[in-house]
Amino acid sequence: MGANEPEEEGPVIEVIDVCTQIGTQLIHNGVSLTVNRGEVMALVGGSGSGKTTLLRHVIGLTQPTRGKIKLFGQDLAELDRDAAHRVRQRFGTLFQYGALFSALPVFDNIALPLRELRVLDEGLIHDLVMMKLHLVELECAHARKMPAQLSGGMIKRVGLARSLSLEPELLVLDEPTAGLDPDRSESFVKLIKTLGRELHLTAMMVTHDLDTLFTLADRVAVLAEQRIIAVGTVDEIAALPHPFIRNFFQGERAERARKMAAAHIHK
Repeated sequence: MGANEPEEEGPVIEVIDVCTQIGTQLIHNGVSLTVNRGEVMALVGGSGSGKTTLLRHVIGLTQPTRGKIKLFGQDLAELDRDAAHRVRQRFGTLFQYGALFSALPVFDNIALPLRELRVLDEGLIHDLVMMKLHLVELECAHARKMPAQLSGGMIKRVGLARSLSLEPELLVLDEPTAGLDPDRSESFVKLIKTLGRELHLTAMMVTHDLDTLFTLADRVAVLAEQRIIAVGTVDEIAALPHPFIRNFFQGERAERARKMAAAHIHK
């Protein structure tokens, strides 16, 4: 196995003693986190705690001031251009509001990662795009629409289809249900859960939505005080006495989310 070849054993994501400083502001101070193959890890924390910044480090959009980020056993900072490109093909990202290109129709938004491969003919790309639309439960007719013609829920589904276009092993989600009403949010969470199970995906997500958290997360990492203060199952985390955790996981909203997630499990 070459130096740039992926290691198939071990964690999918390793965040190792990451420090992030922007100007004079210290965002992360020794953040460490491991995401294992096949699990859904949820990252929670207060506003301004650095959740999305950490997610951007994980997908290589930004670099931490110190520390390491490893994906599939490889240190992102040490990869050459070709190796980094191969790693990027192994994960898909769903950004908070879909991040579709407004000037491109749905078809071209989903086709973009496939065309960047420069090895597929347009006939195959067409078939793959239609397959991804079906996967996220959208009709083929939506391929011709522009993003401005779509509802919020449809935009999320198109964004998800694009993130799955290269059949990734890892899915990175930033507030996947942000901007959706409760019915569309519940429907979208069910879709993610079903696809994750069917496609054997590993996932890391940032969310503040308790329904999403209780339904999807295998483990939860709490980012507070510039570091990860706790990692565990939802029930394990909810039992901790930390002020942020008590405020986040207790009350009627949390109890309703817990009951709804339990109902989904028993369906």
